[in-house]
Amino acid sequence: MTEVLPASTDQAEFAAELFEREILIESGVPGLYGRGAVFEQIRTGFDALVTKAAAPEGPETLRFPPLLPRRQLESSGYLHSFPHLAGSVFGFEGSEEDALAQDTCASAHEDWSEYQTMSELALVPAACYPVYPAVARRGAVPSGGFFVDAGGAWVFRHEPSEDPARMQTFHQRELVRIGSPDEVLEWRDTWRERGLGLLRGLGLAADVDRAADPFFGRGGRMLAANQRKQELKYELLVQIAGPEPTAVTSFNYHQEHFAQKYGLVLEDGSTAHTACLGFGQERITLALLRTHGFEPSSWPEEVRRELWPS
Repeated sequence: MTEVLPASTDQAEFAAELFEREILIESGVPGLYGRGAVFEQIRTGFDALVTKAAAPEGPETLRFPPLLPRRQLESSGYLHSFPHLAGSVFGFEGSEEDALAQDTCASAHEDWSEYQTMSELALVPAACYPVYPAVARRGAVPSGGFFVDAGGAWVFRHEPSEDPARMQTFHQRELVRIGSPDEVLEWRDTWRERGLGLLRGLGLAADVDRAADPFFGRGGRMLAANQRKQELKYELLVQIAGPEPTAVTSFNYHQEHFAQKYGLVLEDGSTAHTACLGFGQERITLALLRTHGFEPSSWPEEVRRELWPS
């Protein structure tokens, strides 16, 4: 059975208040919650704020479902780096006898996985993953590259926790840049500062720091150290319910990783570079609730104007 990360006292008390007010709705599974009207009002308000901030650059809008072809997950390298976070889809393909046996196990909440078969689908681990093969199918990346708004997609991470800010499925508002190394790195760094401004403009005490992904295993520690050394990943951190600040936004420079996987090349034949940023909408919503209180109607007027300008 997967270990469930425990919550600190502050996190447990914060979660209890969210559940009591039905801002979040318990499911009985750690990290899997419904969202009440107040939560969605805040989350969608922030989503609109990101759309407004990106609009002057004219991003291309692409939207994808919360599932992707299993073959795409396999080719991306995700299973090598993050096998502990991945999720795949299984389905029933058995006989009537198998169906009865499965139902018997399921009715007793026993393991019924032997009656399930792996499908061609996997859960999306990051909203940018479907973008790279989709753009690669177009051929050479034109001068100036691509800027894609992949929306606030549902993503999945298999890391159950009692901390309300660490959900197993959540919305990741993703922006993606594909182009030459200089274009991509400049875009990543510009948006790092822009994202910091967006959060501070909402009254959040956000800070930026170098970071690393949660790579798996002994080799992963070396990858993480190299990622920090090369400054490939930055995060915006906000105190939610402690004990340490929580990462609510990440800015990632992939260099040639995805371009090599999917054949993204520039017009001169050189390999393109990619970068992405992801705003964790649920975590930002929780940070706003923790900072300003559970009643948005009583929040500072300048914050309300940013989220709900009309």
